[in-house]
Amino acid sequence: MNFPVNRPRRLRKNEKFRGLVEETYLSPKHLVYPLFVKEMAEKKIPIPSMPDMFQFSIEGLLKEIEEIVSLSIPAILLFGIPDHKDEMGSGAYDENGIIQKATMRIKKLFGDDILVFTDVCMCEYTSHGHCGVIKNGEVDNDETLKLLARTALSHVRAGADLVAPSDMMDGRVKAIRESLDISGFSTIPIMSYAAKYASCLYSPFRDAAESTPRFGDRKSYQMDPPNQREALREIHMDIEEGADIIMVKPALFYLDVVTLARQSFNLPLAAYSVSGEYTMIKLAAQKGIIDYKRAVIEATTAIRRAGADILITYFARDLGKWAQENSL
Repeated sequence: MNFPVNRPRRLRKNEKFRGLVEETYLSPKHLVYPLFVKEMAEKKIPIPSMPDMFQFSIEGLLKEIEEIVSLSIPAILLFGIPDHKDEMGSGAYDENGIIQKATMRIKKLFGDDILVFTDVCMCEYTSHGHCGVIKNGEVDNDETLKLLARTALSHVRAGADLVAPSDMMDGRVKAIRESLDISGFSTIPIMSYAAKYASCLYSPFRDAAESTPRFGDRKSYQMDPPNQREALREIHMDIEEGADIIMVKPALFYLDVVTLARQSFNLPLAAYSVSGEYTMIKLAAQKGIIDYKRAVIEATTAIRRAGADILITYFARDLGKWAQENSL
């Protein structure tokens, strides 16, 4: 008896058929665009290790956000670089700090046209470059929690729509949630960097944010790359403490963790496609090794396919432009 040949190519023969059965949808509405704002006179300064990315002054940042709004990208994630750093990272929670001033200006000018997410950490603000208070040569977890909660509250008072703690201190979501609730901000969500790995892919970011540690490394508080089950424990704890959105960082090297998190938890899931991922694709494309647009779309679609609802990416502006051109 002759059996018919299985022919899945029948549904691949043209763009319309492929569109009908497409399983993963990539849209600007899924994107969050990370931006660096710095106390400086220049409107923007190129970041050498991140081609086509910049540190912005507040004025330069406002100009950049005009384009982001026009591309229907719903949210930005702000990282601040102060003009002064100290042992306690006081610029992080200063009511007149760079993030606080930038957030107020953005919300005044753009209102609800853009969501302002703020990174909550100490590394950009401390003179030693670590993510918290140093005692006896180590980051003191519980003392750091007080400053993280204070930082998050100052961001929200300035108008932040969401706060995103990235420090990886134990208990920081609970500390921030309690601080916000007591202060009357129970409606402000927290996006937790729940599974943040001690990755080699952060080097360009540390140049951009001027946050390289002056001694040691961050392996005692960021996750060990070989561990997968530990990520589920970290995510579970952050959910129990009140996280509204959970995040895996980095994205491309940790797609297995993204998928496992999607299968294990029902909360919205974000994945951060980090600076190293961005720069590798950029440099390879500049050398003509790969096609830039195809690589970006393939990489970001992979992150969505793995299970991410929200994609934090430095490619957001280009993806938004391609969507406008109907070529995404």
